[in-house]
Amino acid sequence: MSDAAPLLPWLRRPLAELLRQRGHAWLLHGPSGLGQYELGLALAAAWLCERPADGQGACGHCPSCHAIAVRTHADLCVLMPEVAMQELGWPLDEKSQADIDDKKRKPSREIRVEAMRDAVGFAQRTSARGRGKVVLVYPAERMNTITANALLKTLEEPVGDVRFVLASEAAWQLLPTIRSRCLGFTLPWPGEEEARDWLVAQGVPAADAPALLRAAGGRPSDALRLAAAGQSPKAWSLLPKALQRGEVAALADHAPAQAIVALQKLCHDLMTVDSGAAPRFFDAADLPGPPSRAALARWARSLANAAKTAEHPFNAGLMLEALVSEARSTLNSAGRRP
Repeated sequence: MSDAAPLLPWLRRPLAELLRQRGHAWLLHGPSGLGQYELGLALAAAWLCERPADGQGACGHCPSCHAIAVRTHADLCVLMPEVAMQELGWPLDEKSQADIDDKKRKPSREIRVEAMRDAVGFAQRTSARGRGKVVLVYPAERMNTITANALLKTLEEPVGDVRFVLASEAAWQLLPTIRSRCLGFTLPWPGEEEARDWLVAQGVPAADAPALLRAAGGRPSDALRLAAAGQSPKAWSLLPKALQRGEVAALADHAPAQAIVALQKLCHDLMTVDSGAAPRFFDAADLPGPPSRAALARWARSLANAAKTAEHPFNAGLMLEALVSEARSTLNSAGRRP
């Protein structure tokens, strides 16, 4: 049996395309939920594989592939925020793990500069298994300026046989100097049927898959996360008009950050409909009448500001009440259009 998890079906062709090309640094980018991490890891595995299938990626059976599957490959350095490392099963270094276990600090939500400096040292060492080394950075936009600058020279002038894969869901946030040193690759959107079939194969009920895909804006991995979090398609369809009535219970099972994302999706769709286009996240029949354009613009700015503090709200309950109150005011501003 293969040690590697099956690659997302819409990433098989991009992986083959990437493997046909040369380059020591790639920037894989596109919206969230398309598989940047999965493609980056598959590319790294193929480069390091001892028996790679011609143009198709890693074999999934050799010692190198097994080492990646159990997160112990000596020639693969994975750089992520510590919260992402924990979520995806990658071990932290002993000191960082001890600090977090002893509650000296919380896991980082950015890629720490100390980890980047260790990666630069890793890039300068000799390959342990003789097939070069790979540094995988995800999400690359979580590098702050200091961390990104620590990478720059090595990215431009790598020492020895080392390759870099930067995977990003917000490439515009990267330093221009980082982007200019990488070959860019935009991830493709999966077809609706392909995405739906994949969700069903992951255990999502066939009747729920289309609505969850809509709620995720067509992003299959995000749709799967919504399903895992217990998102009800019916509750999603009822959300806009429940917010118009000011029902706080409509967001009661959402953390503040999740609530803000849901509200931003609703605001996006209302703006889209107002401009004459089709909504992306909700069915048009589920949306309330078009609010005032000025109110929508104010709401969008307010939600963007609220997102900056959503992870650490002063009082989560009060924040949700305030968010619903503002949504109700905006959604009932119809008829007062400029």
